[in-house]
Amino acid sequence: MTELQRKTVADFKHSEKIPLTIVLDDVRSMHNVGSVFRTADSFLIEKIYLCGYTPTPPHRDIHKTALGATETVHWQHESDITHCLQHLKQEGYAIYAIEQVHHSIMLQDFTLDKTIKTALIFGNEVQGVSKEALAFCDGTIEIPQLGSKHSLNISVSVGIVLWQLAKEYL
Repeated sequence: MTELQRKTVADFKHSEKIPLTIVLDDVRSMHNVGSVFRTADSFLIEKIYLCGYTPTPPHRDIHKTALGATETVHWQHESDITHCLQHLKQEGYAIYAIEQVHHSIMLQDFTLDKTIKTALIFGNEVQGVSKEALAFCDGTIEIPQLGSKHSLNISVSVGIVLWQLAKEYL
């Protein structure tokens, strides 16, 4: 661990986090959830909210891709996404969905306001971010895609967006 300069679980928990929170809106796949945990760990993300029927740890299929990140990243389950987003709004978060909709901001054009905490909603693998969740958003961010496919796996989307936004803190 020391030769790779990796944090221990205790070091991670006491480290200053990047003030980004991930909200998963009815994500189905346990492997995707585990991958999101692992990516959140790698970028020192503040917290993950697992909303609706998004699976929660502990589960071997989540652990398979999380590789222990469920022990480092703070997380919470909320059965109702609107309750979760109301709470985040009350706490002063700016809320953005990662979604392809009219008037979305392309990721490379998005300017992060580092003076406020930001929550990023990633939606269901088929349906995307729910209409209920979109109603709470301050905006939507779209990942540019140049090929014939116009969707990405959620775990890939999380990695792309977190890298782009985390660079502001490096």
